Amino acid sequence: MRDRNPVDLIEATPFQSKPEHNVHGWERASSVAGGVIMVGKGLRRGGLFGLVQIAIGGVALARGLTGHSATKSLLEKNRRDFDAARTRIERAGEELGMLKSSAQAATGTATVTGNDSLENPKVS
Repeated sequence: MRDRNPVDLIEATPFQSKPEHNVHGWERASSVAGGVIMVGKGLRRGGLFGLVQIAIGGVALARGLTGHSATKSLLEKNRRDFDAARTRIERAGEELGMLKSSAQAATGTATVTGNDSLENPKVS
């Protein structure tokens, strides 16, 4: 018999999946408060600039209510990619340093036969 129910394995369908919450605490509360203020100011002001204020306030309000910011997700992803690239570069630098010290150790004990001098080259 099986131990798990196959229905329990499905976490959510694509239509039910919720974006991760990446806005928490004071940041979320500030977004809601700022969004309400901006929408209110935009409604009182009217005109083109009022519409701009309403739009900005709506985005901030949605960010605070949903707890998700696509912009913040993008910035966090770029930061993770940058950190991964930095780690790979540092690892490559360490490997290069080890190769250099290995090459220096190998050439330090090498013996040279013939005239390989740069000051007194062979004359043909």
